[in-house]
Amino acid sequence: MAEIKPFRALRFTDKAGDIPTLTCPPYDIISEEERRALLLENPCNVIRLELPREGENPYAEAGRTLKSWLDGGILRRDTDPGLYLYEEEFTAYGQTKKVKGLICLVKLEEFSKGIILPHEETLSKAKEDRFHLMNATGCNFSQIYSLYNDESHITRSRIDALSSGEPRYEFRDGSGVTHRMWLVNDPVAIRAIGEDFESRRLYIADGHHRYETALNYRNSLREQGKATGGEDYVMMMLVDMENDGLVVFPTHRMVRGLPEFSGEKLMKACESYFEVTVHSAVGEISANLDALYRQGKKAFACYCGGEEWTLLVLKDEAVMAQLLPEKSEAYRGLDVSVLHSLILERLLGIDRENMANQKNLVYTRSMEEAIASVQTGESQCAFLLNPTRVQEIRDVAAAGEKMPQKSTYFYPKLITGLVMNQID
Repeated sequence: MAEIKPFRALRFTDKAGDIPTLTCPPYDIISEEERRALLLENPCNVIRLELPREGENPYAEAGRTLKSWLDGGILRRDTDPGLYLYEEEFTAYGQTKKVKGLICLVKLEEFSKGIILPHEETLSKAKEDRFHLMNATGCNFSQIYSLYNDESHITRSRIDALSSGEPRYEFRDGSGVTHRMWLVNDPVAIRAIGEDFESRRLYIADGHHRYETALNYRNSLREQGKATGGEDYVMMMLVDMENDGLVVFPTHRMVRGLPEFSGEKLMKACESYFEVTVHSAVGEISANLDALYRQGKKAFACYCGGEEWTLLVLKDEAVMAQLLPEKSEAYRGLDVSVLHSLILERLLGIDRENMANQKNLVYTRSMEEAIASVQTGESQCAFLLNPTRVQEIRDVAAAGEKMPQKSTYFYPKLITGLVMNQID
């Protein structure tokens, strides 16, 4: 099944500065203001490579910067191949949590083989951007986040034993997340972990665009006759699917720009499928949704402005089987599937292409931002959701299906810049 192997990572040297000033969050959640602040603190921050903006051709400039840093000793490749054990400690829902896994290279496989499985649809614009960057640099600057099944937790036990000593890196970032990393070079330990994965599938949690880009990059090199073998692998972080530290946040939906929109008419139409209850305090949305989440109900909140909000609870899940007979039970049971199929598409007329292009539908992880966008008139209404369960992600992927875009938000995001993969 999944084939993993160690690699000689590119890492910053002491010459570059302190590691906390050299790393950054994932490129797709960084604003231009944040990008500039990172470079102001340290001009060698990895954001210069991962999210290039300088020069007439930023991608080519990133390639030149990478070469310059290699020549100047800012970056250096590890002498021996290894696995890199990575842990994040953070606070979520008022609790302190830890999630730990291993960073390695994983052999690229077409999704059709059922070895590496996606769970979410992707956007072509993002893939085009990442493809240009890979072409210009020949490097993975950030790792794809994937999950695996290990009911006996054999690999987790190995990882815990191998990371019992002092970490190579340990620091706390500006958002309060503590990052730790250990390096494993022992061939026996590396071989044992590799064998653990020979019977496993991998489920992509975060990084679908980068995975599909890696496939496109590999295929492009093959077509040009430039393939060397290194492009057959991509850098990944692998985490046990039953890790207690896994946290998935919901991504809320904001509707805007629809002609003749009426929140009152929409809620009336929703009565055909949902139990519709009006509540008076916006501050109680989270508690109400959480209670229904624990009961396994399909529910979400709709806010159309003012002091009131509406709770929508699906009356009968059988309607989803009638509406989406070609989909699996796992897909039909997702909150986002219910919302998208019954309300956004059926009642509001926002088709899937519209959603993908974010014409009348915009996404945010912040409930406060979603509510504020309606209050300011930027959005006509907002739908506030519960998070998708990790098991639901696995089941949809195992069924060979993909959730709608922005169905999951794994927290915290993996930091970029601790290790990089220079493709041979």
